[in-house]
Amino acid sequence: MKLRQGGPADLPAVLETFDSTVAWLAAHGRSGQWGDRPWSRDPAKVALVEALVSEGLWVAEIGDDMAGFLTITEQAPDYAPPVAERELYVRLLLVSRAHTGRNVGGTLLALARRQARVRGIGLLRVDCWAGGDGALVRYYERQGFTPIERVPAGDKEVQVFRQRV
Repeated sequence: MKLRQGGPADLPAVLETFDSTVAWLAAHGRSGQWGDRPWSRDPAKVALVEALVSEGLWVAEIGDDMAGFLTITEQAPDYAPPVAERELYVRLLLVSRAHTGRNVGGTLLALARRQARVRGIGLLRVDCWAGGDGALVRYYERQGFTPIERVPAGDKEVQVFRQRV
């Protein structure tokens, strides 16, 4: 697996990955997370992904495939409880369905931890959809994150996590 800094040229691949993930989620009764319609056809969601891509995108590649995407920033989303210290926030962790089970997400989260250390930041936070069967919450717990608070984010509830680095 190769990791590289991404950018605006990666937008089509990120949108394609969102679309295929949304289709998979909907087919498995999990449309509560990201809906059931392709993000590439919704101007508001395209604008959101454009912003995420421009904030500090990293790309995981396996062979010629883009296997996953990570956006990290020192700016937490508005809905996240404020903290009294500098932090690095995972704004996007997205893994291609074709590469699940290959530790793409874990590798990208390890990169986020390294980036926090390089920047002299001791706190890494992330959030995820708190609904459904709780699989996402358990995933981040397995990755060493501690759940701290559930908060509303638009029409959903998200679980915010923290990890000391």
